[in-house]
Amino acid sequence: MTGAFITGFVTGFSLILAIGAQNAFVLRQGLLRTNVFWLCLLCASSDALLITAGVVGFGAMVTIYPMFPLIMAWGGAAFLFVYGGMRFFAAYKGDYTIITAGKSGGLWAVLLTGLALTWVNPHVYLDTLGLVGAVSTGFEQIPEKWAFGFGATSASFVFFFSLGYGARFLAPIMGSARAWRILDLLIGITMWVLAVGLVLA
Repeated sequence: MTGAFITGFVTGFSLILAIGAQNAFVLRQGLLRTNVFWLCLLCASSDALLITAGVVGFGAMVTIYPMFPLIMAWGGAAFLFVYGGMRFFAAYKGDYTIITAGKSGGLWAVLLTGLALTWVNPHVYLDTLGLVGAVSTGFEQIPEKWAFGFGATSASFVFFFSLGYGARFLAPIMGSARAWRILDLLIGITMWVLAVGLVLA
């Protein structure tokens, strides 16, 4: 049981560690120190649902809907391209007065963006339904399989809350408009690279 939990935790943490759209948004929100708890809870809970689905029925969705990966890839690429463009526009416009004052969008706006970056991102399905689901097949006993899933789920909660609340330690260097412009440019580049990767995959 312990071995299965550790395997699940390491697997989940290693997959989620890569910089992506979801992580970049949580980092940005963490730097603003607003709606951090609810955003982290949303992202981690979404991962938990997807990980559970992956452990319970690996490959079932793709078998039933063969076109699902392609649809998600193009839909996700379109969303990432638009969101990346928004970050480039924000960097070009350069008005960070509200942000440097520590203000952000409302709770619902933040949560809706978090939902979109989570559920419209094909990489999330690949990691949770695909890779985590595949690794879980190595545990044949039900208790071990659930221990593995719980470990992977725990990794998501640890990661997102650490990222969201740990971002405040970067706050001293994010007090200028120039720093936020650079961050938005980096996020925009990341989004577009991910979008191109989805289309070409």
